[in-house]
Amino acid sequence: MTPSGARKRATTRQAAGRMTREAWIEAGIAALIEAGIANVKIQVMAKTLAVSRSSFYWFFADLQELHRELVEYWLRKNTSPILERALRPAPTVTKAVCHIFECWVDPSLFDPRLDAAVRSWGQVDAAVRGVVDQADDQRVDALTRMFLRYDYQQPEAFIRARVLYFTQIGHFTLGMRDDREIRLRLLRPYLLSFTGRQASDAEVQAFETWMRRVQPDG
Repeated sequence: MTPSGARKRATTRQAAGRMTREAWIEAGIAALIEAGIANVKIQVMAKTLAVSRSSFYWFFADLQELHRELVEYWLRKNTSPILERALRPAPTVTKAVCHIFECWVDPSLFDPRLDAAVRSWGQVDAAVRGVVDQADDQRVDALTRMFLRYDYQQPEAFIRARVLYFTQIGHFTLGMRDDREIRLRLLRPYLLSFTGRQASDAEVQAFETWMRRVQPDG
C-alpha cells in the first residue's frame, strides 16, 4: 500500500470510529421520510453525516442491509406501541381505545410520516409491501383481541378494529391536520362511533389532560 493509500485508509477508519451504525440508520430514515426510498443513497447520507461514503461499509455489507434495518426500525417504532397499548388493562372499552389514541397523538409512539414513507416504498417493492401488509394484520389483530375482551362478538370486534385502525391510517395518509382543540372536541363522538358505548366524563377528562401535556402548544 502506498503512503497516500495508507493515509486515506486511516482517515476512513477514524471517520468510521466517530460514526455509529445507528447514525447511518437515522440518516436513512430521514432520507426515506424526506424524499422516498430512491433518495436513500450512500452518497446522500454520507454528505448529510459529513463522512466519507466508504465509512458506510464499516457497518453494512451493502445498501440492502441498511434497507432491512430501516424496515425493522419502522416495525419497532410504529407497531410495537400499538400492540403494547392494545394489551393494556382498562376497566372499559372506551378507556382501552383512549390508550390506542395515545399512539395517534404522541409522535414518540407513532411517526405518521415514517408510516407513509414505508407504505410508499411498499408500492415499488413487493417484499416491503408484504411486510407492511403483515404489520397491518398484526395491528388489526391486536385491536380485535382488545375489543373481544369487552364482550364484543368476533365479527363485530374485527370490524370495529378495522374501522378504528384504518380510519386513523387514512387520516395520516390524506394529511389531515385537525388541531388539538378540534381533536379534543371530537373525542367523545369518536369514542362512541368506534365502540358504540358512551365514555365517562372522567375518561374524557383524563385523556384531555394527558393530551394537553403531550401537546402543550395546541
